[in-house]
Amino acid sequence: MKIREYDDADLAALRRMHASQGFAYPFPDLRDPIFISKLVLEDNAGRPAMASLARLTCEIYLLVDRDEKRDGKVADAISPRERYAQLLALHDAGERDLIARGLNDAHAWLPPHIAKRFGRRLTALGWLRDDAWTPYCKRFVSK
Repeated sequence: MKIREYDDADLAALRRMHASQGFAYPFPDLRDPIFISKLVLEDNAGRPAMASLARLTCEIYLLVDRDEKRDGKVADAISPRERYAQLLALHDAGERDLIARGLNDAHAWLPPHIAKRFGRRLTALGWLRDDAWTPYCKRFVSK
């Protein structure tokens, strides 16, 4: 068993593997620089038998100052309408920034206590609740 870096000569074999799995998503563009790891496992005959393809994605965090006092002073009151306008402006700027950096998507994991209400806001902004696939997370520990 040999594991090595992907080579363009592997493309047809990887396309064939992808097609045989029958998943309903297109074969990824492996030339895209957001693919930061492309490993191929060869069988005993030296042919690609598996591949691990890792691309960058983005996790979004939204931080909102809800403190009524800043620097010991009472903050100016802001209406829900004004706060939503601020969110829209930040959302649009953030999307443009991520696209300019070459990212294709962003993900947000909402705490259960805000998921229903804030999830509706995200849906209105074009976000999708994607329960079609079950997410898993691997946390890396330095060895």
